[in-house]
Amino acid sequence: MGVVQHCASEAASFFGLGVSPMEMQQVRYFVALAETLNFTRAAEQCNVSQPALTRAIQQLEYELGGPLVRRERRNSHLTDLGIRMLPFLRQCHDSASSAKQLATAVKKGERSSFALGVAGTFDISLLLDHLAELQRQFPGMRFRLRRGNAAQIEEMLKAGEIELAISETLPQAWDRLDRYPMFTECFDYIVGSNDDNLKIEELPVLLHRGALSGEGHEAHLTEAGIDLLRAHQVESCRDLETLVLAKVGVGIAPTSALQSKQLQHIHCESLKLRRDIAIYAVAGRRRSREASAFLSLARSADWSQLEAA
Repeated sequence: MGVVQHCASEAASFFGLGVSPMEMQQVRYFVALAETLNFTRAAEQCNVSQPALTRAIQQLEYELGGPLVRRERRNSHLTDLGIRMLPFLRQCHDSASSAKQLATAVKKGERSSFALGVAGTFDISLLLDHLAELQRQFPGMRFRLRRGNAAQIEEMLKAGEIELAISETLPQAWDRLDRYPMFTECFDYIVGSNDDNLKIEELPVLLHRGALSGEGHEAHLTEAGIDLLRAHQVESCRDLETLVLAKVGVGIAPTSALQSKQLQHIHCESLKLRRDIAIYAVAGRRRSREASAFLSLARSADWSQLEAA
């Protein structure tokens, strides 16, 4: 079922109407008629004969189970059903037109896209130069950025929802993953940029669940003297930053996370936590030119400033 047929059937189902799939031209003719309220002008606008447009409207009315237009000599008016159906069918028509235009542009090479998955605790600011260069190389390119934990990112790769991913170590239960190492980073204490005299040991710890899900992480935290029973847990970097700035606690996060100028990272030797960051792709799956270019840019970049000492 095409875009319009699916949308139209969904719209009809909203009203409890049992209908067969609608044809694209039926929806297009009805939208034109609703705008002109004149069968002759609508037919001219659609470049069809008036009898052909009339038959299409009648067929649409039959499928929807009621009259859409009240016919008069010169002008016509939408019925209650027509008025209620118009927003849905117009949306279907617009969506189908947009989809067709996009498909034509992609086919001609006028517009491209790139889907990238990024670990929830990897700061996107570290990729700005690469994305800017990608847009310079491919004018008009649109990218889709997906966030998730390691397991979610692996599923996105499997499903083809993303072409590449930047993430901590994936479960790798799937043997079709190519892995391109970037760096190994440590974990730091996170405080406000003006909190140089803050007594870290006197404040509770704020832990990001996604960043501290690796094997052995809890043992390393305990070894560093952190009371996990007192530690707060959050699930987003935005929440962690807000709580740190409010001095609710001291954050613990990877070096590549939370690159805001309002925050500072304080290295601590007792925190022996480490994680590997790499680029992942599906082995043997054809990559777009945009994905290939991004992979080259990321692999050739200098990540030494994030490398654990």
